[in-house]
Amino acid sequence: MDSKILDASAFYAGVPFRSSSDCYTTSLVYDEIKHIKKNHDALGTLLETNRLKIREPDNQSTSTATKAAKDTGDFQQLSKQDISIIALCIEMNGEIISDDFAISNVAKNLGLKISPIMTTGIKDVGKWVHYCPGCRTNYSSGKECPMCGTPLKRKLLKY
Repeated sequence: MDSKILDASAFYAGVPFRSSSDCYTTSLVYDEIKHIKKNHDALGTLLETNRLKIREPDNQSTSTATKAAKDTGDFQQLSKQDISIIALCIEMNGEIISDDFAISNVAKNLGLKISPIMTTGIKDVGKWVHYCPGCRTNYSSGKECPMCGTPLKRKLLKY
């Protein structure tokens, strides 16, 4: 059975509270969501009954997740928590439960399983590039065109 790896949006949507499956998250995500007072007792119960497990990804998985995020151009959009979830999924070969489009794009580029919660999920997978609408040149990163100074925009190059 696949391990369910939860990001913060899964907690806000109540996924671990209505699931009979064991769920995993990282300490970074747990620190982000533990302020949910109305569910704090429920979080404690999930931890006590071992239905929610907090686990840290190893360094190799974290490096792989970071490199993949940079390769797809999603790195700037992802928090440390997001990278930790992707890394944990790599390490455990699990299933990410998330509505985050940047997480989804990186995960799908890595061939990981991802399930949306309250959205239909992403339809297109690809690599983000920055482009200048003035001189129509693509760049891997940046905020301003080095040729003409126009602010760069982002677009997804679909696979």
